[in-house]
Amino acid sequence: MQIEPERRSPSKNTRIWLFGIILLTILFFVAVFLLKPGDSQRPISSIPSELVYRSGYKVIGQFPHDPQAFTQGLIFHEGYLYESTGLRGRSSLRKVDLVSGEVLQKVDLDDPFFAEGLTLWDETLVQLTWQEQTGFIYDLHDFTLVDTFSYSTEGWGLTHDGTNLIMSDGTSFLFFLDPHTLNVVRMVEVSEKSTPVIRINELEYVLGEVFANVWQTNKIVRIDPQTGEVLGWIDLEGLLPADIDPVTVSVLNGIAYDATHDRLFVTGKLWPYIFEIALLDLPVNN
Repeated sequence: MQIEPERRSPSKNTRIWLFGIILLTILFFVAVFLLKPGDSQRPISSIPSELVYRSGYKVIGQFPHDPQAFTQGLIFHEGYLYESTGLRGRSSLRKVDLVSGEVLQKVDLDDPFFAEGLTLWDETLVQLTWQEQTGFIYDLHDFTLVDTFSYSTEGWGLTHDGTNLIMSDGTSFLFFLDPHTLNVVRMVEVSEKSTPVIRINELEYVLGEVFANVWQTNKIVRIDPQTGEVLGWIDLEGLLPADIDPVTVSVLNGIAYDATHDRLFVTGKLWPYIFEIALLDLPVNN
Protein backbone atom coordinates (compact mmCIF):
# COMPACT_ATOMS: atom_id res chain seq x y z
CA MET A 1 0.00 0.00 0.00
CA GLN A 2 1.37 3.42 -1.01
CA ILE A 3 1.35 6.03 1.70
CA GLU A 4 0.50 9.56 0.56
CA PRO A 5 2.98 12.14 1.91
CA GLU A 6 1.75 14.56 4.53
CA ARG A 7 0.54 17.88 3.15
CA ARG A 8 1.59 20.91 5.09
CA SER A 9 0.12 24.39 4.86
CA PRO A 10 2.58 27.16 3.87
CA SER A 11 4.24 28.72 6.88
CA LYS A 12 3.37 32.24 8.02
CA ASN A 13 6.74 33.56 6.77
CA THR A 14 6.17 31.99 3.35
CA ARG A 15 2.75 33.63 3.06
CA ILE A 16 4.19 37.04 4.00
CA TRP A 17 6.97 36.59 1.43
CA LEU A 18 4.51 35.69 -1.33
CA PHE A 19 2.26 38.61 -0.43
CA GLY A 20 5.26 40.96 -0.61
CA ILE A 21 6.22 39.71 -4.07
CA ILE A 22 2.67 40.19 -5.34
CA LEU A 23 2.45 43.68 -3.85
CA LEU A 24 5.77 44.76 -5.38
CA THR A 25 4.66 43.43 -8.78
CA ILE A 26 1.44 45.42 -8.61
CA LEU A 27 3.29 48.59 -7.58
CA PHE A 28 5.75 48.14 -10.44
CA PHE A 29 3.03 47.98 -13.07
CA VAL A 30 1.18 50.92 -11.53
CA ALA A 31 4.37 53.00 -11.68
CA VAL A 32 5.00 52.03 -15.31
CA PHE A 33 1.44 53.02 -16.20
CA LEU A 34 1.66 56.38 -14.43
CA LEU A 35 5.01 57.26 -15.99
CA LYS A 36 4.08 56.43 -19.55
CA PRO A 37 5.01 59.20 -22.04
CA GLY A 38 2.09 61.50 -22.61
CA ASP A 39 0.45 60.79 -19.27
CA SER A 40 1.93 63.83 -17.49
CA GLN A 41 -0.26 66.77 -16.56
CA ARG A 42 1.49 68.95 -19.14
CA PRO A 43 -0.16 68.26 -22.51
CA ILE A 44 2.82 69.30 -24.63
CA SER A 45 6.44 70.41 -24.33
CA SER A 46 6.83 74.18 -24.61
CA ILE A 47 9.96 73.86 -26.70
CA PRO A 48 10.08 70.90 -29.13
CA SER A 49 13.40 69.06 -29.34
CA GLU A 50 13.69 70.20 -32.95
CA LEU A 51 12.27 73.57 -33.96
CA VAL A 52 11.30 74.29 -37.54
CA TYR A 53 12.19 77.60 -39.18
CA ARG A 54 8.68 79.01 -38.79
CA SER A 55 6.80 78.14 -35.61
CA GLY A 56 3.31 78.91 -34.40
CA TYR A 57 1.95 78.44 -30.91
CA LYS A 58 -0.65 76.85 -28.69
CA VAL A 59 -1.86 78.60 -25.53
CA ILE A 60 -1.27 76.38 -22.49
CA GLY A 61 -2.26 78.87 -19.80
CA GLN A 62 -3.47 82.44 -19.33
CA PHE A 63 -2.61 84.52 -16.26
CA PRO A 64 -3.58 88.04 -15.13
CA HIS A 65 -1.15 90.88 -15.79
CA ASP A 66 -1.26 94.48 -14.64
CA PRO A 67 -2.67 96.42 -17.64
CA GLN A 68 -0.79 99.50 -16.45
CA ALA A 69 2.57 97.69 -16.73
CA PHE A 70 4.48 98.83 -19.81
CA THR A 71 6.50 95.61 -19.99
CA GLN A 72 10.11 96.08 -21.07
CA GLY A 73 11.86 93.10 -19.48
CA LEU A 74 10.55 89.82 -18.09
CA ILE A 75 12.23 86.85 -16.41
CA PHE A 76 11.10 83.81 -14.41
CA HIS A 77 13.00 82.69 -11.32
CA GLU A 78 12.07 80.13 -8.64
CA GLY A 79 8.34 80.40 -9.10
CA TYR A 80 8.05 84.16 -9.59
CA LEU A 81 8.13 86.63 -12.44
CA TYR A 82 10.45 89.62 -12.27
CA GLU A 83 9.44 92.49 -14.51
CA SER A 84 10.90 95.78 -15.66
CA THR A 85 8.25 98.30 -16.68
CA GLY A 86 8.86 101.45 -18.70
CA LEU A 87 7.60 104.98 -19.39
CA ARG A 88 9.01 108.00 -17.62
CA GLY A 89 7.39 108.55 -14.27
CA ARG A 90 6.01 104.98 -14.30
CA SER A 91 9.14 102.87 -14.60
CA SER A 92 9.67 100.16 -12.00
CA LEU A 93 11.21 96.84 -11.03
CA ARG A 94 8.69 94.27 -9.81
CA LYS A 95 8.38 90.80 -8.34
CA VAL A 96 5.07 89.32 -9.46
CA ASP A 97 3.03 86.27 -8.50
CA LEU A 98 2.35 84.42 -11.75
CA VAL A 99 -1.02 82.91 -10.85
CA SER A 100 -2.68 85.96 -9.28
CA GLY A 101 -0.76 88.72 -11.05
CA GLU A 102 -0.21 90.40 -7.67
CA VAL A 103 2.82 92.67 -7.41
CA LEU A 104 4.64 91.33 -4.36
CA GLN A 105 7.59 93.70 -4.35
CA LYS A 106 8.30 96.91 -6.24
CA VAL A 107 10.81 99.72 -6.54
CA ASP A 108 10.11 102.80 -8.66
CA LEU A 109 12.71 104.54 -10.78
CA ASP A 110 13.18 108.29 -10.60
CA ASP A 111 11.24 110.34 -13.14
CA PRO A 112 13.98 110.90 -15.76
CA PHE A 113 14.56 107.17 -16.22
CA PHE A 114 12.72 104.97 -18.72
CA ALA A 115 13.31 101.36 -17.65
CA GLU A 116 14.07 98.68 -20.23
CA GLY A 117 15.55 95.16 -20.27
CA LEU A 118 16.10 92.96 -17.21
CA THR A 119 18.11 89.87 -16.35
CA LEU A 120 19.28 87.90 -13.32
CA TRP A 121 22.97 87.51 -12.56
CA ASP A 122 24.56 86.05 -9.43
CA GLU A 123 21.77 86.93 -6.97
CA THR A 124 21.32 90.37 -8.50
CA LEU A 125 18.84 91.86 -10.95
CA VAL A 126 20.37 93.94 -13.74
CA GLN A 127 18.11 96.55 -15.35
CA LEU A 128 18.71 98.82 -18.36
CA THR A 129 17.28 102.22 -19.17
CA TRP A 130 16.37 103.42 -22.64
CA GLN A 131 18.20 106.66 -23.48
CA GLU A 132 19.83 107.50 -20.17
CA GLN A 133 22.79 105.13 -20.79
CA THR A 134 22.51 103.97 -17.19
CA GLY A 135 22.05 100.49 -15.80
CA PHE A 136 20.97 99.54 -12.28
CA ILE A 137 22.01 96.49 -10.26
CA TYR A 138 19.70 95.41 -7.42
CA ASP A 139 19.88 92.76 -4.74
CA LEU A 140 17.56 89.96 -5.83
CA HIS A 141 15.95 89.53 -2.44
CA ASP A 142 15.24 93.03 -1.12
CA PHE A 143 15.67 95.16 -4.29
CA THR A 144 18.35 97.26 -2.60
CA LEU A 145 20.35 99.21 -5.20
CA VAL A 146 23.81 97.62 -5.24
CA ASP A 147 25.49 99.53 -8.08
CA THR A 148 25.03 101.42 -11.33
CA PHE A 149 26.92 101.23 -14.63
CA SER A 150 27.09 103.06 -17.96
CA TYR A 151 27.00 102.09 -21.62
CA SER A 152 27.37 104.08 -24.82
CA THR A 153 24.26 102.94 -26.73
CA GLU A 154 20.55 102.92 -26.02
CA GLY A 155 19.39 100.10 -23.76
CA TRP A 156 16.60 97.80 -24.98
CA GLY A 157 16.70 94.08 -24.13
CA LEU A 158 18.89 92.13 -21.71
CA THR A 159 19.57 88.45 -20.98
CA HIS A 160 22.62 86.23 -20.32
CA ASP A 161 24.11 82.96 -21.56
CA GLY A 162 25.78 81.92 -18.30
CA THR A 163 29.03 83.60 -19.29
CA ASN A 164 28.14 87.09 -20.53
CA LEU A 165 25.24 89.48 -20.33
CA ILE A 166 23.64 90.00 -23.76
CA MET A 167 22.18 93.41 -24.60
CA SER A 168 20.22 94.84 -27.53
CA ASP A 169 19.97 98.52 -28.44
CA GLY A 170 17.17 98.57 -31.03
CA THR A 171 19.52 98.07 -33.96
CA SER A 172 20.49 94.74 -35.54
CA PHE A 173 23.33 94.16 -33.05
CA LEU A 174 23.70 92.10 -29.90
CA PHE A 175 26.35 93.21 -27.39
CA PHE A 176 28.03 90.72 -25.05
CA LEU A 177 29.08 92.28 -21.74
CA ASP A 178 31.49 90.99 -19.14
CA PRO A 179 29.20 90.56 -16.10
CA HIS A 180 31.87 91.82 -13.71
CA THR A 181 33.14 94.91 -15.54
CA LEU A 182 30.01 95.49 -17.70
CA ASN A 183 32.34 96.23 -20.63
CA VAL A 184 31.49 95.00 -24.14
CA VAL A 185 33.65 91.98 -24.98
CA ARG A 186 32.17 91.19 -28.41
CA MET A 187 29.20 91.89 -30.63
CA VAL A 188 27.31 90.14 -33.43
CA GLU A 189 24.91 91.42 -36.04
CA VAL A 190 21.56 89.65 -36.30
CA SER A 191 20.93 88.78 -39.94
CA GLU A 192 18.79 86.54 -42.10
CA LYS A 193 20.63 85.45 -45.23
CA SER A 194 22.96 88.43 -44.91
CA THR A 195 20.07 90.89 -44.41
CA PRO A 196 20.21 92.69 -41.03
CA VAL A 197 17.20 92.26 -38.73
CA ILE A 198 16.61 95.57 -36.97
CA ARG A 199 14.60 96.65 -33.90
CA ILE A 200 15.82 93.74 -31.80
CA ASN A 201 14.14 94.31 -28.44
CA GLU A 202 13.41 92.16 -25.34
CA LEU A 203 15.70 89.11 -25.05
CA GLU A 204 15.57 85.68 -23.43
CA TYR A 205 18.23 82.97 -23.57
CA VAL A 206 16.45 79.68 -24.27
CA LEU A 207 18.25 76.34 -24.68
CA GLY A 208 21.32 77.80 -26.33
CA GLU A 209 19.47 80.35 -28.48
CA VAL A 210 18.52 83.98 -28.02
CA PHE A 211 14.79 84.61 -28.41
CA ALA A 212 14.08 88.26 -29.22
CA ASN A 213 10.98 90.37 -29.67
CA VAL A 214 11.16 92.42 -32.86
CA TRP A 215 9.64 95.77 -31.93
CA GLN A 216 6.27 96.61 -33.50
CA THR A 217 5.73 93.06 -34.75
CA ASN A 218 3.98 89.97 -33.40
CA LYS A 219 7.06 87.86 -34.03
CA ILE A 220 9.93 86.49 -32.00
CA VAL A 221 13.19 85.85 -33.82
CA ARG A 222 15.44 82.96 -32.79
CA ILE A 223 19.13 83.89 -32.97
CA ASP A 224 22.39 81.94 -32.93
CA PRO A 225 24.35 83.82 -30.22
CA GLN A 226 27.70 82.82 -31.73
CA THR A 227 27.10 84.14 -35.24
CA GLY A 228 23.98 86.32 -35.06
CA GLU A 229 22.39 84.22 -37.80
CA VAL A 230 18.60 83.87 -37.64
CA LEU A 231 17.64 80.31 -36.72
CA GLY A 232 13.91 80.79 -37.15
CA TRP A 233 10.79 82.78 -36.37
CA ILE A 234 7.87 82.37 -33.96
CA ASP A 235 4.63 83.92 -35.17
CA LEU A 236 2.35 85.03 -32.31
CA GLU A 237 -0.29 86.72 -34.43
CA GLY A 238 -3.73 86.54 -32.79
CA LEU A 239 -2.43 85.79 -29.31
CA LEU A 240 -4.54 88.47 -27.59
CA PRO A 241 -8.25 87.58 -27.32
CA ALA A 242 -10.46 89.31 -29.88
CA ASP A 243 -12.45 91.13 -27.18
CA ILE A 244 -9.40 93.16 -26.07
CA ASP A 245 -9.70 96.72 -27.36
CA PRO A 246 -6.52 97.31 -29.43
CA VAL A 247 -6.52 100.97 -28.37
CA THR A 248 -5.84 99.98 -24.74
CA VAL A 249 -2.75 97.84 -25.40
CA SER A 250 0.63 98.25 -27.04
CA VAL A 251 2.98 95.85 -28.80
CA LEU A 252 4.04 92.31 -27.98
CA ASN A 253 7.02 92.50 -25.62
CA GLY A 254 8.18 90.19 -22.88
CA ILE A 255 9.63 86.66 -22.97
CA ALA A 256 10.37 84.51 -19.92
CA TYR A 257 11.46 80.86 -19.83
CA ASP A 258 11.13 78.53 -16.86
CA ALA A 259 13.91 76.07 -17.69
CA THR A 260 13.14 73.83 -14.70
CA HIS A 261 9.62 73.03 -15.86
CA ASP A 262 9.97 73.83 -19.58
CA ARG A 263 7.47 76.70 -19.59
CA LEU A 264 7.57 79.62 -22.01
CA PHE A 265 5.74 82.85 -21.10
CA VAL A 266 5.03 85.88 -23.30
CA THR A 267 3.17 89.15 -22.85
CA GLY A 268 3.07 92.71 -24.16
CA LYS A 269 3.15 96.33 -23.08
CA LEU A 270 -0.08 97.15 -21.19
CA TRP A 271 -1.45 93.66 -21.86
CA PRO A 272 -3.98 92.35 -19.31
CA TYR A 273 -2.62 88.80 -19.64
CA ILE A 274 0.55 86.77 -19.59
CA PHE A 275 0.36 83.64 -21.71
CA GLU A 276 2.11 80.31 -21.32
CA ILE A 277 2.58 78.93 -24.82
CA ALA A 278 3.91 75.84 -26.53
CA LEU A 279 5.61 76.16 -29.91
CA LEU A 280 4.11 74.28 -32.86
CA ASP A 281 5.18 73.72 -36.44
CA LEU A 282 3.56 76.03 -38.95
CA PRO A 283 2.65 74.77 -42.44
CA VAL A 284 5.43 75.27 -44.96
CA ASN A 285 3.42 77.83 -46.94
CA ASN A 286 3.27 80.19 -43.95
